[in-house]
Amino acid sequence: MAALKSDKKATRDGAKKKREDTVDAAVIAAVAAAKEGIKECPECGSKCLICDYGKAEIFCEDCGLIITENIVDLGPEWRAFDSEQKSKRARTGAPMTYRIHDKGLSTVVSSGSGLSLGEYKLQKWQQRTHVANTTERSFIFALSEIDRMASALRLPVNIREAASMLYRKAMKKRLIRGRSIEGITSALLYISCRQYGVPRTLEELRDVSRVGQKEISRAYRFLLRELDLKVSPASPVDFVPRFCSLLDLEGDIRSKAIEIIKKATEAELTNGRGPIGIAAAAIYIAAILSGEHRTQKEVSNVTGVTEVTIRNRYKELSEELEIPELLEF
Repeated sequence: MAALKSDKKATRDGAKKKREDTVDAAVIAAVAAAKEGIKECPECGSKCLICDYGKAEIFCEDCGLIITENIVDLGPEWRAFDSEQKSKRARTGAPMTYRIHDKGLSTVVSSGSGLSLGEYKLQKWQQRTHVANTTERSFIFALSEIDRMASALRLPVNIREAASMLYRKAMKKRLIRGRSIEGITSALLYISCRQYGVPRTLEELRDVSRVGQKEISRAYRFLLRELDLKVSPASPVDFVPRFCSLLDLEGDIRSKAIEIIKKATEAELTNGRGPIGIAAAAIYIAAILSGEHRTQKEVSNVTGVTEVTIRNRYKELSEELEIPELLEF
């Protein structure tokens, strides 16, 4: 009885492995065919293509036509039969990044309680030589500041990379010496947010920075001039999705607020006005028109704009655009 059960289990495992191998072969064939620009068999139109790396060819499973030859095997030269073997045999590490002072290319001596005397000395000297001088130590501190502030503001990795690259450029031009590292890093993060269309207000950056808003503004103007950076003015539309999410408003309210801002821009009502104030007023109006009323104080707490500014922008937009009739509410 036990032998019968084991035979059935072996049969099931064999069938399962065969299905997995078939799926893997199909995936490999699809990837290889996509690289070669092949979507289907030119003879019968079948999409069941088989990739045979042993013979370096791709052929159709249905009609047997050899579609292409001399394909290149871009996979590893070793084989792995489980995830543990795959992790042990892989020879590549983490990708290069500008967010680490050595771009992630340095070696690391593992630590632990079972180190011999020679391994302990090697680890000690590796830690000493990891940071060569005070300039590199300041560089490490600056990159950690960028990462800290970006984490507090919930910014994506590409903005952190961009800010780190800008800091490297500023270092090469010797713009850091004699200036506050915190102010420079805060200004570079603000510039990167503007460049990538993920704007943050100076007030938000000041709250997570170790310096005041005046210092950030001064460093911002200095870096724009010295690095010859072009930053387009922030649009009120860029602030709407984040503010609506913080106010727990639906997508239709977001669309209505964006529509109000676009009509205000066409009517030249946004000229000389702060983009955040326009965005706050548009969200306030859209929420009222949609029946999801938010008080001016709630909008002010989220956007950082005073209630007086929201009230003034609200009156201007509602009077000039005649919003209820224009949007047919």
